Amino acid sequence: MSTRSWPSSPLAAASRAFTLLVQPPTQMGFDGRGFDGLPDEILPLQRLRVLLLQPQTSVEVRDAVWRELVFRARRDGPAWVVVAVGVALPGLRHIAGLLAAGWRGDTRDLDAELLVGFIERLATIDVEPPRVVGRLIDAGLRKARKARDADSDAQLIRIDATGPIAPVQPWDHPDLVLARAVAAGVIDADEANLIAATRLENATLAQAAARLGITASLASSWRLKAERRLLEAIRGGDLAFVSLRPRRRRRAAVTPHRAVATQ
Repeated sequence: MSTRSWPSSPLAAASRAFTLLVQPPTQMGFDGRGFDGLPDEILPLQRLRVLLLQPQTSVEVRDAVWRELVFRARRDGPAWVVVAVGVALPGLRHIAGLLAAGWRGDTRDLDAELLVGFIERLATIDVEPPRVVGRLIDAGLRKARKARDADSDAQLIRIDATGPIAPVQPWDHPDLVLARAVAAGVIDADEANLIAATRLENATLAQAAARLGITASLASSWRLKAERRLLEAIRGGDLAFVSLRPRRRRRAAVTPHRAVATQ
């Protein structure tokens, strides 16, 4: 295959690499035996991707398959990393489309960051909690959004109507809402991590509290108060145009609401 025919888009290149890797006479396949809900046979990887997208495939089966894919990518090297990316491509393309909305720069740069974040997370993700592939794609989204915010602030939308303006997709991804709330001083980093762990990653309050070195009851109080402030900020439009551009580091300080909650 000539170099000239290789796709310039990172996602298209990933798709081409996946296709070349899994097409006959490859010996690569996924052993569906032992996975409830999958055919009891060695599955071609393209067929596996189709099966995982079908509505009748349960969330539990998807997570079980993705735990195995993450394990193979870590144990068996680059070929299975390509497989993991290829199986996740439908979700990655969907996120890439959201990232491209309103972006005037080169979308290939965002696609590359999306892939880098996904692949980096493959090496470290905890596969025990649910939403394995969802959390991998979320990591890619965070990487791409950081690159985008480092390049320029979110475009301001000017309208005649008064009142709050809700962030448009993909600005309203939960991780980004939390990041903007921290940047605006609505909540602090510990409160954001507490909300993300217990609301987005299915950790229990006890587990999240242990990471922060506090009791579960105190963690519950922090989360309740932080979520109330967050809700008020979203309703008031305070997070609509908050920049995530890196700023000069300031000396850490205990926020007033944190001091009150701790007392």
